Amino acid sequence: MTTLDTPNTHPDTDAPAVILSETAAREIKTIIEQQELDAETVCLRVGVKGGGCSGFSYVLDLTEKRKDSDEVFEQHGIRLICDPKSLLYLGGTTVDFKDEIMGRGFVFNNPNASSSCGCGSSFAV
Repeated sequence: MTTLDTPNTHPDTDAPAVILSETAAREIKTIIEQQELDAETVCLRVGVKGGGCSGFSYVLDLTEKRKDSDEVFEQHGIRLICDPKSLLYLGGTTVDFKDEIMGRGFVFNNPNASSSCGCGSSFAV
């Protein structure tokens, strides 16, 4: 498991791993409490899937199920899991949470995206 005490990079490529902001971590902890999930076993799955208006859509999911191939990172007390294929598209991505007048939600700052849609939930590479 990669933690903030060790280099926060993908072990095979040295590319930066997915980065979770403190603001996003606080919101995830709030959601875990509201849904009465077991904070000791639940993980935040971060990934991509085909689709969306730009080609790929971001995936965020709270789950207790991990695959043997998943990469596991821990940041701000949250365990993040990401499958190796998604990590190719997400290396260096920061997941943040915005709570503003025009809306609230998770925001992805992906340096690998060549373009993204207006809603911010899909991207192209």
